[in-house]
Amino acid sequence: MIDEEILQTTNTYLTFQLGDERFAVNVRNLLNILELIPITKVPKSQEFLKGVINLRGSVLGVIDIKIKFNFPVTEYTKETCILVLQVLMEDDLTEVAAIVDSVHDVLEVDEKEILPPLSVGIKFKSEFVTGVIKFNDKFVMVLDMDKMFSPDQLMEIQEDIATDA
Repeated sequence: MIDEEILQTTNTYLTFQLGDERFAVNVRNLLNILELIPITKVPKSQEFLKGVINLRGSVLGVIDIKIKFNFPVTEYTKETCILVLQVLMEDDLTEVAAIVDSVHDVLEVDEKEILPPLSVGIKFKSEFVTGVIKFNDKFVMVLDMDKMFSPDQLMEIQEDIATDA
């Protein structure tokens, strides 16, 4: 007989802040956390594409998730950082960089502890949220980075970057 504890699945999440909201992303999507570095603007690009950065010879599009979520835009601070993420674009993995207000905790969470996404009271498109984690008496929304951008949006970002290069 197989021990039930062995069958439980635990995932690791990085939590971060956007405005007043706390979010989490599965670390399997996370490649790097960078201090805010200079971003080169891309003319005539989508509003949420803040520009590009050069990371070890690769040009990455930098997304401001607050703009994507229609959150109020605020000034960047010394805690603002960039998450380098790997997202699925059709059948291929691609890298994008996302600006967040600050990073916080790394959580080990059993899948059974992840609650269904909230259906009311969310200020942004909830299709990006796969669940909710209760941590320190607060709710942390788990984002599905693969759903954050449609393949068409990722292609547009890559085209904007290629046009500017």
